[in-house]
Amino acid sequence: MTNITWSPDNKYVYVAVINRDQNVMQLRRYSGETGAYEKTLFEEKSDKYVEPEHGPVFLPGDNGKFLWFSERDNYQHLYQYDTSGTLIKAMTKGDWNVEDILGFSTDKSKLYLLTSNGNPMGNQCNILDLKKGTLTSLTGNTGTHQFKFSPSGKYVYDSYSGFNDPGKSQILETKSGKTSFTILEHKNPLVDYKTGEMSVFTIKSTDNTTDLYARLIKPLGFDPSKKYPVLVYVYGGPHVQLIQDAWLGGADMFLHYMASQGYLVFTIDNRGSGGRSLAFEQATFRQLGEVEMQDQLAGVKWLKEQSYVDQDRMACFGWSYGGFMTTSMMLRQPGTFKVGVAGGPVIDWSMYEIMYTERYMDTPQTNPEGYKKSNLNQYITQLKGKLLIIQGQEDDTVVPEHSATLLNTSVAKGVILDYYPYYNHKHNVLGKDRLHLYKKIEDYISRTL
Repeated sequence: MTNITWSPDNKYVYVAVINRDQNVMQLRRYSGETGAYEKTLFEEKSDKYVEPEHGPVFLPGDNGKFLWFSERDNYQHLYQYDTSGTLIKAMTKGDWNVEDILGFSTDKSKLYLLTSNGNPMGNQCNILDLKKGTLTSLTGNTGTHQFKFSPSGKYVYDSYSGFNDPGKSQILETKSGKTSFTILEHKNPLVDYKTGEMSVFTIKSTDNTTDLYARLIKPLGFDPSKKYPVLVYVYGGPHVQLIQDAWLGGADMFLHYMASQGYLVFTIDNRGSGGRSLAFEQATFRQLGEVEMQDQLAGVKWLKEQSYVDQDRMACFGWSYGGFMTTSMMLRQPGTFKVGVAGGPVIDWSMYEIMYTERYMDTPQTNPEGYKKSNLNQYITQLKGKLLIIQGQEDDTVVPEHSATLLNTSVAKGVILDYYPYYNHKHNVLGKDRLHLYKKIEDYISRTL
């Protein structure tokens, strides 16, 4: 039972109810007074999965109509329904996503939307005229924005940045889109530091069907006649987009720091990751680790085609789903990387959180081959190179049993792994200890490369 929403008059509760296979969603209405089931307004079905992330959004002043988010046409868009369950019309359409509803205009005739229209690596605010159906941009289609509307709807706070633009925080007039005043021009915090050149581009997937966004940060004083070691940073899982039209391309400072230490730092958003179409995300259905690995290998192939890449000194690093991907690459594509660092890695999907796993893999009973193939314990004897597993000992997301099974398997098979536990930390190492984590990762990679 998901996305529980009260009707504006508080008479009803609307609930998006999903079956165990997560391929059928029913929007149901219940009595707000007794909790009794009243009716099912409509269903959404998929041969893979449905994933409602928003409840109904009622139109102001009209309890009988609401907006519904749906990916039924491959991208997330808005559809208008009445409370009998009748579809009135599609409110938006196109090869882009409506990410969120930001608010309504003061006269309730317009809707402010956060969308990826025109920029799948960023977002913008679009204004939807509810009567005419026209869509206009308030902010333009560059950069990544965070918005907050004033209570009256007359103004909007906009904080944004771009690839090489630290951005600004400003107040816009929603009617004209003009800047009312600028709160802060964000100065480049790295102006006194030397940073490597960053570029964002696309690479074709291995099967040549899909453009994949990639990011490369070059070392300081880059000389194309020299050869440099490589650090590939990976995540690769649903709902995450590492490469963004945001300050520093979405890369955190550790990656830029590693570039300053002489590494080429590379990242690619494979199929299965967020920010693109439903088909892009669902390409990994029932086979986690397969398509993603092929797309990561497409990135490796591109790297090896560059004359300045030292193919004998390549490292891979990722956390959580990225830890799963790093371990997969080290064990299932042995020799591709000389060293891997996997933080909080999923090793066996049958031990991971049920709703997440079964959305993408179905149940172990209905997809035994998928679970078997993605279980990384069986590949341990294929390891070539050095692999460090890092695990928070209080991890309640990827529980420590994942790493423990891989360690036990490595002992049984006579394979040498490296392991570093962080006591008193959960799924990530936070606070002052994060500096220690980064030092540990840098030290391990530098020593093994």
